[in-house]
Amino acid sequence: MSAGRVLEQTLGDILSVIKPSWEDQIARNRIIEELRTIVQSMDIFRGATVEPFGSFVSGLFTRWGDLDISIELPNGSYISSAARDRKKLMLGFLQSRLIGRFQKLQFISSARVPIVKFESRSISCDVSVDNLSGQMKSKLLLWIKGIDARFGDMVLLVKEWAKAQEINNSKSGSFNSYSLTLLVIFHFQTCVPAILPPLKDIYPGDIASDLKVKGVRADVVRKIIETCAANIAKWKSNRYRPVNLCSLSELSVSFFSKIEDPFEQPLNAARTIKPSLLRKISEAFETTYGSVSSTYQTEASLLPGLARSRVLKALGRTPSRGESHGGNHNRVNCLVVSNVPSSS
Repeated sequence: MSAGRVLEQTLGDILSVIKPSWEDQIARNRIIEELRTIVQSMDIFRGATVEPFGSFVSGLFTRWGDLDISIELPNGSYISSAARDRKKLMLGFLQSRLIGRFQKLQFISSARVPIVKFESRSISCDVSVDNLSGQMKSKLLLWIKGIDARFGDMVLLVKEWAKAQEINNSKSGSFNSYSLTLLVIFHFQTCVPAILPPLKDIYPGDIASDLKVKGVRADVVRKIIETCAANIAKWKSNRYRPVNLCSLSELSVSFFSKIEDPFEQPLNAARTIKPSLLRKISEAFETTYGSVSSTYQTEASLLPGLARSRVLKALGRTPSRGESHGGNHNRVNCLVVSNVPSSS
């Protein structure tokens, strides 16, 4: 079996384990409903709604992924956000109401966005107040995922790889999942031919800033949704746009080849990165590129660097890291065609 086919099969095996099942989706929906019932019974949250966001909404969550939830306040008809102290007060009341209902309950008031954390059905949950910006970012990622199916798979694989390399924990000073997703977007935008358009071609403004502009909230949100939908439809319907036909394995090789120093990008999506971990992160990219581009790769040599032990165990495999091979850094040449509809 050729090296490319081995890598493609290995990535497919990893995806078969980390992709969420229907039961995983149901479990998260039940947690949202439980929290919604509690919030609706509290006077301090009168008229508020409970809305999920993050990877669950964007469809970029794994079977072990966290669940992000925002309690949206009925701030009249105008876009505004409760003062930080007000949000902390509300979350404090919520924490007291959740005692005895969920496990590992914790109120993190000092975070940039104050949250109440808890665990239910082995799922870690973060609850914030009035996180409309987070909701819109999640929807934007969902729309981007709809442009090309390879994007969602690539994000899941990169997240799993980062966890296997122990560089997907913002608390310890490495990547958070959002910054990893942005790296995949950048990679897909800069492939030749491009798989994704520049974000300014999807939404020319700044979503976060536009949401803060005084106006009827529903009208602003509707305008953002309509603008993004129209621009994405325009991109996908362009029959003369060259279409990238790279396989997932080819895109993986070029990802680790291209993103050797992700900290030179102008947007600081990795502000949580500690300088002391830069060498570890750089080595993770370099080592993985050597592995996935090697002519002598086997599934046993690939798996330990791409997935955690829980994934290997689910696959019935326990290869040693010592079996990994580097070497032969062949660049990937992808097929290019014109007048072919993009995948969706």
